[in-house]
Amino acid sequence: MSTTDTRPPARRTPTGAAQRVVPVIERFLGGALPVRLRMWDGSEAGPFDAPTVHVRTRRALRRLLWQPGELGLAEAYITGDIDLDADLGDGLRAVRRAVRERGLTAPAPTVADRIGAAGLALRLGAVGPRPPVPAARAGLRGALHSKARDRAAISHHYDLSNAFYALLLDETMAYSCGYWTGDGADYGSADAQRDKLELICRKLGLEPGARLLDIGCGWGSLTLYAAERHGVHVTAVTLAAEQAAYVRQQVAERGLDDLVEVLNIDYRDIPGRPGTRGAYDAVSTVEMGEHVGDAEYPAFTAILHDALRPRGRALVQQMSRGANAPGGGAFIESYIAPDMHMRPVGETVSLLEGAGFEVRDVESLREHYVLTVEAWRRTLEERWAEFTALVGEETARVWRLYLVGGALAFEERRMGVDQILSVRPDAVGSAAMPPTRRDWYAPARPGEER
Repeated sequence: MSTTDTRPPARRTPTGAAQRVVPVIERFLGGALPVRLRMWDGSEAGPFDAPTVHVRTRRALRRLLWQPGELGLAEAYITGDIDLDADLGDGLRAVRRAVRERGLTAPAPTVADRIGAAGLALRLGAVGPRPPVPAARAGLRGALHSKARDRAAISHHYDLSNAFYALLLDETMAYSCGYWTGDGADYGSADAQRDKLELICRKLGLEPGARLLDIGCGWGSLTLYAAERHGVHVTAVTLAAEQAAYVRQQVAERGLDDLVEVLNIDYRDIPGRPGTRGAYDAVSTVEMGEHVGDAEYPAFTAILHDALRPRGRALVQQMSRGANAPGGGAFIESYIAPDMHMRPVGETVSLLEGAGFEVRDVESLREHYVLTVEAWRRTLEERWAEFTALVGEETARVWRLYLVGGALAFEERRMGVDQILSVRPDAVGSAAMPPTRRDWYAPARPGEER
């Protein structure tokens, strides 16, 4: 009997880019890959029940070699070098859940790790010059929080174009957290924004003839609402030229010239205007304080305080964050809001008290922001072709990543947003505040829209 084995040789599993890359990724992750990986050569590796990440080009690896971590991954997504086969929000949520459940903690990479990764990239043909930075990335110059640099930072985000924001936002043009008091099919983003605006007006105790200083007025949602619905005289301040032009146009179209003044100035120039000190019954700043800067915030709160008459009220609506990545992380700081600084809400309260305010109410709107950002994201997806035609594919992908990541950050309590109501007491300590919050949340009065 012959001892020769006549069976066909066993088929060897082909080793593609995925099989070669996964061990290196897992070394940097500190554990098993939480996603399935599909590479440009069609090879796949990783769990079958996880979102699939498509690495479409060798350039994606080159980006990560030149810019490891969050920013490199974000730029690979922005340029389309990396994509997900599932909804981006569902994919990121699944990845974060897997990381938590598996307790993945990335170890500090050694020199040998880096050399090994570079060698693999070389063998895969992914080594080369630094890929071009996406055009949507901010490129600020000058001293941090100088007036010129702050103007450039604000312009980068808010002067993208009024047409873009009109497409993204609802009819109120409010680009801040709404206040969701209903959940029916006939209740939407515009309703939540109007409910937020009414709540702010009630907290500030606005009556016809009152004077309101609206710092960081955006596209004028609060300014226009307070003037039209409450007969308030408003001084609206914005550093963004596109916003100022839009609000002035709305003021003219609505016949509010006798009630609204729009100033395209830096908030630091407010005290230099005649008749500013102690002239206002109320001051509002809705999600503008994040752009002020850490070292500059005490001076900012002093401006709010000094602009008010005794017993005047200030409402600050502001995002909060722990000590980790106060600017929001590398992607946010590079593409969305350069130079932004957030802090825990307790620190903001302390800074307001240090300026002479008595803080009377703090209300968290964190869950409301999940709903607000999700509404914007749905609009982006539903009108994707219009957005890409207007601003291009890369910028649209920046905003998709921004909105998906933002909703997830609020959902997971890595970020918060709060309304902080303060008062400037008079010389004998009187604040003239209502004894309860009842009127702030009361139903709309007969004939009054909410």
